Amino acid sequence: MNTRPQTWFGQPRGLTILFLTEMWEIFSYYGMRALLVYYMTKQLLIGQEKASLIYGIYTGMAYFTPIFGGIIADRWLGKRRAVIIGGSIMAAGHFMMTFEPLFYFALATIALGNGLFFPSLPSQIDGLYRPDDPRRSWAYNVYYVGINIGGFLAPLICGTLGELYGWHWGFGAAGVGMLAGLIIYVRGGKYLPEQARVAKSTSATAAATPASNYRTTFILLFAVIISVTVFRSAYEQVGNTVALWADVGIDRATAVMTIPMTWFQSLNPLLVIVMTPMLLAHWRRRAQAGSTGSSMRKMALGALIVAAAYLLLAVVASSAGEGRASWLWLAVFFAVFTLGELYILPTGLGLFARLAPARYGATTVAAWFCTIFTGSFLAGVVGTLWAGRSHAQFFAILTVISAFAAAMLFALDRAARRIEAERAAETITLNAIQPELLA
Repeated sequence: MNTRPQTWFGQPRGLTILFLTEMWEIFSYYGMRALLVYYMTKQLLIGQEKASLIYGIYTGMAYFTPIFGGIIADRWLGKRRAVIIGGSIMAAGHFMMTFEPLFYFALATIALGNGLFFPSLPSQIDGLYRPDDPRRSWAYNVYYVGINIGGFLAPLICGTLGELYGWHWGFGAAGVGMLAGLIIYVRGGKYLPEQARVAKSTSATAAATPASNYRTTFILLFAVIISVTVFRSAYEQVGNTVALWADVGIDRATAVMTIPMTWFQSLNPLLVIVMTPMLLAHWRRRAQAGSTGSSMRKMALGALIVAAAYLLLAVVASSAGEGRASWLWLAVFFAVFTLGELYILPTGLGLFARLAPARYGATTVAAWFCTIFTGSFLAGVVGTLWAGRSHAQFFAILTVISAFAAAMLFALDRAARRIEAERAAETITLNAIQPELLA
């Protein structure tokens, strides 16, 4: 009997569960991070230099531990147990933040829990779809909205509680958010991919696939990591040099008020939420017309769009000269920039999940998140070029970097399409042999 799976909002119900779980996890992580530097300098009276160092080490480790967490999830725990254990550890770490003597231990606890949680949740998305389901390619854009809703709400709720009622209330709210995500995940487990069936069949699938295919896959993924790292060296300037330009190069005065420079940082997650439904509708129309486009071409196009956004800033900064440009130009920049982001980052996450060899799903997704770590480091190096150059020259450099990353991604398109087809064939084979394995 061929029955159509029940859906929510046109997608498998499991995607909603993963979406909400990730939304609350991001809410907890960014809610705590929004308070962290202020808490260290104002409450714990830690010097600015040491506080910045602690902040950098913590955020770096939060994106480094998933490499090991992904291996543990794939080899021993399984993705579902890894999410539950990792989320529980993170919740404990957030609540530890309410006790000053546990400060350093709490940071380490959150980073360790994130290592298990972060790669294991999105690597379950691909199992919700058949290999020929066109929705599979844009499911990660829907998931990405959850990330940005959490990131948008976190400073507003946790930050407000921390500033007005005390730091510990903000940290406690972050812990409550993490618990909310765990409850949703556990209660919605019946809508998620069956882990037991995957575990019993992966060995057969792996045995049927030549090791050379996996080597080719890992080489491709490594090349994508290098390309996205180059891209992120320009992309991550939004929170660094672009923020500096918002302070010194933009006229933020309006007829009503002077816009706080930090408000522009909220435009990016807000635009992700607003623009994603429109972009998904566009891709759905293309899919119905039989033109879906490859993942790598979408990513290359995204990098080119971001290059166009930085080119816009270069032209605006050059035209302004020693004066200040209108704040409207910065708003336009964020609109173009966010469109490019939606083409490349969620698509890349989905690509890594689809290309993951059997038994390496969480590990492969963790490698994608490692680009945040490597890209942020390289972005710091690129950011040093801000001094000694005009704003227009610096933004022109970012334009070239983004365009170069686009060329690198486009060059990988043929190999990526071939390996994606191979992995889809493996999935079809896996689905065919599952009844025998379960008998």
